[in-house]
Amino acid sequence: MPRALLIAVRFHDGRFHGRPEWPPSPARLFQALVAAAATGAHIDDRDQQALAWLERLDSPLIVAPPARKGQPFANFVPNNDLDAKDGDPARVAEIRAPKWIRPHLFEPDAQLLYQWHFDGEEMHARAIADLANRLYQLGRGVDMAWAAAQVLDLDDARAEIGSGTGRVYRPSKSGAGPALPCPQPGSLQSLIDRYKATSERFAVITEPAPTKKDPNQIKVVGQTFSQAPKPRFREIAYDSPPVRLLFELRPTDANANFFAWPLTEVVRLVETARDGAAKALGGALPDKAGCIERVFIGRGATEADKASRLRIIPLPSIGHLHAERSIRRLLVEVPPDCPLDPRDIAWAFTAWVPHDRETGELSGWQLVEIEAYPGARYTKMPGHYGIGIGAGEAFRRWRTVTPAALPARSARRRIDPARISEEAKKGSERLAEESRAAAAVCQALRHAGIATPALALRVQREPFEAKGARAETFAPGTRFSSHTLWHVEIAFAAPLSGPLVIGDGRYLGLGLMAPVQAAPAIHTFASDTVVGTDAAPQLARALRRAVMARVRGALGKGPDDGLPLFFSGHEADGSPANHERHAHLFFAVEPGPSARLLILAPHIVLRRSLDGKETAQLRTLDMALAGFTRLKAGSAGVLELAPLPELQPGHPLLGPARTWESRTPYRPTHHASRGKDAAAALISDAISECGRRGLPQPRVEIVGCAPGPKGGHVSAHLRLEFAVAVEGPVLLGRDSHMGGGLFVAVR
Repeated sequence: MPRALLIAVRFHDGRFHGRPEWPPSPARLFQALVAAAATGAHIDDRDQQALAWLERLDSPLIVAPPARKGQPFANFVPNNDLDAKDGDPARVAEIRAPKWIRPHLFEPDAQLLYQWHFDGEEMHARAIADLANRLYQLGRGVDMAWAAAQVLDLDDARAEIGSGTGRVYRPSKSGAGPALPCPQPGSLQSLIDRYKATSERFAVITEPAPTKKDPNQIKVVGQTFSQAPKPRFREIAYDSPPVRLLFELRPTDANANFFAWPLTEVVRLVETARDGAAKALGGALPDKAGCIERVFIGRGATEADKASRLRIIPLPSIGHLHAERSIRRLLVEVPPDCPLDPRDIAWAFTAWVPHDRETGELSGWQLVEIEAYPGARYTKMPGHYGIGIGAGEAFRRWRTVTPAALPARSARRRIDPARISEEAKKGSERLAEESRAAAAVCQALRHAGIATPALALRVQREPFEAKGARAETFAPGTRFSSHTLWHVEIAFAAPLSGPLVIGDGRYLGLGLMAPVQAAPAIHTFASDTVVGTDAAPQLARALRRAVMARVRGALGKGPDDGLPLFFSGHEADGSPANHERHAHLFFAVEPGPSARLLILAPHIVLRRSLDGKETAQLRTLDMALAGFTRLKAGSAGVLELAPLPELQPGHPLLGPARTWESRTPYRPTHHASRGKDAAAALISDAISECGRRGLPQPRVEIVGCAPGPKGGHVSAHLRLEFAVAVEGPVLLGRDSHMGGGLFVAVR
């Protein structure tokens, strides 16, 4: 049975100074294990055999926590040029040179995981686990660390990997991804040789100097320095991107435009193109017939072959309200571990002539590779599926364009159309069916290799867009039951890029998802910490500081670099933003035994349209908040945060409702004039604030009121009564950007 060696490494202070790679390479871990095994120059036989066994294994999978680059700093160290100062050690300060260091920063309790697969020789894996317990650093000498290792069944190790929130780095047999040095046969011996050579770097040069008293006397005339040999490691590409081949469906008539394939017959299109290309390539490469069957069709494939299988993804036309969603393009994704040359695969898809399986007649269309076709147009379609988008762009919410095929246990109960009245489902039965389908979606995400947790799921038979098709209409002519096909919407904890294809039909064009490209306007986090009303403003300010720091990291800015007004609330010259425009983020904390922290976009609070610049800034914010699980709030302590799904209509913060009551104190924007009634001035101020927020005029009731320090701004508890139901969020008052005047719906 396949087994796995899983080594978890933790750093003492959440910093890694090794360069230039992130995550720390398997070679660094191997060196750390060798250092842990060595007692001086001695490594006992059991440890040597285990390390020699480890270097023969395939490169490990790595799971690394979210990290960002810290502020660079310089260490001034002597360079190797003391001869220029006549060899005088007292003048070493004159030849010091800056050595720039820029650490990677991450949460101190985060862990790095390294997973090797093996079959047999478990005693060596146990010996490596013992060595891991002796590990004391990883990287530079300042990177103090410790490790723990487990030997698990392969399924248990995969579950351990999937339960985390770190990014998974997978080794590739080929490709152009970032390369990390990894152990190879001979790495251990090269480290031993390097250690020995380092201790003998300096050699004394002598020559005979006989004298009468001692004819054999010699004298020292110099000293030589020899560089120790470098250790031997192999460079392995990690996260190497797949090769993507994009084809257009073109009529055989050269004068015609696109050939449009019906959306609901997506499975037949994939089977036709797949089988035709496999037959063409098999005829050209008969010695690779078995490999072609496994790679193209999956026939005879094992669990280990999944990483090398082609993905044939039809791309229905989307991106506009009136797009008819027929299929005009076909994307073929060749993984880096595929044993076939991508150029041969590209040729295979264009070398066959589609024909009807039953009649043998030509189908009247062909596949044309876009890059090779001089008149190719409309090549931006993959971007609508999150494919090939700009660096740093990704999306949290995704929806199926073609329904996902889920296991049989997720099937809906069939209702006989003739007995639809008698067999109608109750609400409890529908809820149970949807709950089973949602659980099956979570399993489908794991099977598709998507480790990012899903915050919210929605399943339904109806399409999410007007031009889409119901789930059951994709079933005829396929091996999938119409009752196991579901349209799915998923909100992920962190942004993802495409393509995303899930479910049992992911190799046949089913389960294709497209991103909802609008970034969330409200980000909500839950905390188990009890937060009182008095502590809410302090936490809101800490939340603002944390968001600004994360945005700086996402934009690659240093701590002294300015941020756009949208994030900072300050103009380019450092002056406070114009509060009449409120063009910057709102931060709020809903107090209580289970506090909620909110980050709100200005357009949703002010009830105005979203401009293009703010759209890009919201995407930056969405990226920056990925992995935000801890808030350090000074004297208020450290809060563990859990991201929540987007608030839905009906939530107390969104309404709609006619009555709204302040959850945090309302502070008026202006003092009451001398001699004026303070209560009347407070009510007038609240009514004016509602007008500035695009709300109708309410009837304001003062539930409670307390004067500020030294008679300053009052803090009031208000109840607003509107003539019609209004939607939230409602934040009003002087300190609304810091969570003051947060109202909730009262029903």
